[in-house]
Amino acid sequence: MSGHTTELVVFSVLFLLVSGMGFVAARWRRPDNIESLNEWGLGGRNFGSWITWFLVGGDLYTAYTFVAVPALVFGAGALGFYALPYTVVIYPMVFLVLTRMWSVSHVHGFVTPADFVRARFGSPTLALVVAITGLVATMPYIALQLVGIEAVLKTMGITGHLPIIIAFAILAAYTYQSGLRAPALIAFVKDTLIYIVILAAVIYIPTQLGGWESIFDAAKAKFDASPSQSDGLTLNASNQLQYITLAFGSALALFLYPHSLTGVLASRNRNVIKRNMSALPAYSFLLGLIALLGFMAIAAGTKPVVGANGRPDGNTIVPVLFDQMFPDWFAGVAYAAIAIGALVPAAIMSIAAANLFTRNIYREYLNKDATDAQEAKVSKITSLVVKVGAVLCILILDPQFSIDLQLIGGVIILQTLPSVALGLYTRWFHRSGLITGWALGLGAGLWMLYLIPNPVSGKAHFGGSAFGLSNLGFDTTMTIYAGFLALAVNLVVAVLATLAFRAMKVADGGDATSRGDYFADEGDPKVKPMDLTGTH
Repeated sequence: MSGHTTELVVFSVLFLLVSGMGFVAARWRRPDNIESLNEWGLGGRNFGSWITWFLVGGDLYTAYTFVAVPALVFGAGALGFYALPYTVVIYPMVFLVLTRMWSVSHVHGFVTPADFVRARFGSPTLALVVAITGLVATMPYIALQLVGIEAVLKTMGITGHLPIIIAFAILAAYTYQSGLRAPALIAFVKDTLIYIVILAAVIYIPTQLGGWESIFDAAKAKFDASPSQSDGLTLNASNQLQYITLAFGSALALFLYPHSLTGVLASRNRNVIKRNMSALPAYSFLLGLIALLGFMAIAAGTKPVVGANGRPDGNTIVPVLFDQMFPDWFAGVAYAAIAIGALVPAAIMSIAAANLFTRNIYREYLNKDATDAQEAKVSKITSLVVKVGAVLCILILDPQFSIDLQLIGGVIILQTLPSVALGLYTRWFHRSGLITGWALGLGAGLWMLYLIPNPVSGKAHFGGSAFGLSNLGFDTTMTIYAGFLALAVNLVVAVLATLAFRAMKVADGGDATSRGDYFADEGDPKVKPMDLTGTH
């Protein structure tokens, strides 16, 4: 560790400074009473354009993004750039969807997507399914923020789990005290540091490696020498369909995650959302630059840190590259940017997961008469439990298995699209049809993931998301994103089951929303708390 003293000092100072901001956030824009989910969990639903831009951007572009995307480019080449088109196409796709979600939530006091489903389809069972799906998909995502911090610590020669436990204990403390205001305030610093580090990297590092031509030549030489059919400087016949469906499927999944909607629901009005959906693609430009770090690492001859299990940890590629190419003091700044990039999304994710439990399990099934203060208290405690669970994922499980869990999470959260996203536009689906589609789509997705091996790591199952069409009897080496096929199964089954249930005249739930609810804006007099005792 002696060779990283400067890096460690700079990293620690910046990390502690930002943690202090998390505690100060409790007094930032503080209301008279923070003891409600509207205040603690959604920041008073009063964030303007700039705060929302940093909050949502900081929520979606996580520490795992900064270490995993370039690591994937380092190992697989062009396929790793799937993250770029999916973050470009997502914003036009959700531009109108999110404004409708904000409006109906504004009118009825919804805090979670499951709240909306409960009212839209009159089904507490469907709402419970959506809530549990969100919780399961979010938990490993929180754990993966630890992977980003761990990669930085490994690069600085720090082993063991105690530093990560301390970091998340600090995160838990200021999130408990400040709620959503903490990550909203920290996001300003996080994004500023990330932009500085990445812009410096793409300008400075190529000058040390002989320019971009040398970087791409080195990457081409590496992939040309690889016998694998799934990597290369450009896409090939085997992975083109996987690339397209992975990008599109990931785009559909992004704003289905509960934490993605949390930042949106905290916005002041519809115009804030519209402006943000127009401006957030700026992060996609940054993401493209981040991905190029993978090619730079190839040209620099970067070798990942070997973990305690004796295998190279691909997530350390970017931190090691920074250690090779930057002065010690700036490498410390870069490490802090990655670690702080873990704190913002981890805080928002834990708040979103806690809100799901409080609104859709605790209040629905355990205490229907819960007061605002009781809801806030339960959410605060649950947010602590969620963080403990995330830490346990890292302590107990192989970190590589945690990454696989996040992959499974993407396939899982996609199964809520018919009830959440399509539900904003149509009430045609039968509630039992949606539950049936969800169950079979989820089953199909897990079956496909089970069949996917990873020869590099030696895993026979759950080794990736590229499902071989040969498993379906096709004579081809082409692969497709498992989540895309699982969603297709879900939608087909939901449609057929809806037709069947309606033909059998099975009772459907009532709709507690009206058309005008989906267009309400700031100051609308119809705002009221959600009534969970309505139609079943």
